[in-house]
Amino acid sequence: MVKIPDEAMTHAGRFHTDDVFSAALLKILNPQIKIVRCNVIPEGYQGLVFDLGDGCFDHHGDRARFRDNGVQYASFGLLWKEYGCTLVSAKEARAFDESFIQPLDIQDNNGGNNLLCRAITQFNPKWDEEDADPGEAFSRAVAFAGDILENEIKSMHSTENAEQIVLACLEKREEGIVVLPKGMPWKALLIPEEVYYVVYPSQRGGYHAQAVPVSVDSQQCKKPFPEEWRGKSAGLDEITGLKGLIFCHIHGYLLGAKDKETAVSACKLALKLSFCCSAAL
Repeated sequence: MVKIPDEAMTHAGRFHTDDVFSAALLKILNPQIKIVRCNVIPEGYQGLVFDLGDGCFDHHGDRARFRDNGVQYASFGLLWKEYGCTLVSAKEARAFDESFIQPLDIQDNNGGNNLLCRAITQFNPKWDEEDADPGEAFSRAVAFAGDILENEIKSMHSTENAEQIVLACLEKREEGIVVLPKGMPWKALLIPEEVYYVVYPSQRGGYHAQAVPVSVDSQQCKKPFPEEWRGKSAGLDEITGLKGLIFCHIHGYLLGAKDKETAVSACKLALKLSFCCSAAL
């Protein structure tokens, strides 16, 4: 198990997303850690130092380091690079760095308008709040960031736990349709495969059928549900000839049905119509 000191030091004054998330990460790694904010490191200091003092977790000046894709590390990225794999798998740690941490590091190093960064910096006392305590504001920001980070870590564990189930269901796919026993993370595994629809129980009752997107970040689906179904609820039975359909999302990526069999039948019909349209073209 990684050993994190019981005290860490970062800069005082106005705080940013980088030092806030760095502190939140350290508190997850060692819940007993005390974060000290000052601008001068005491001689012989034995704690961990970040975003300050030209140490291994500082990213200013000559300490600047870059990822293989050219994105510069900030302190949060450097700490995650060192300790992320102690919290999640190496695969998930890399993916989290790409999707979550790099945009924050870019903001800290180059500026920008990242909305999460804005939300964090708004915890800083305002110029006319003369009685505001900067230390208390920093603590509230770290607690907020900690909740976000803990939820992200839980989500990564959930994704890892789902992998074997999703892969087993992939082996049983029929006509490009995968049926899952529960709603669970599936996109990273199924998008690269020849899969067009995923069917799973809805938390609202019944079943959902979801059209598989072309990529994780895309809103475009490989085969969206037919245009004449979209935005409909009443009347879907007549349009499709299937009884038990509840709705089709206006953008064609999601379908609701009363049971699994109807959801699967709707996916098969959508595939058939899609191939007919492609042949006609």
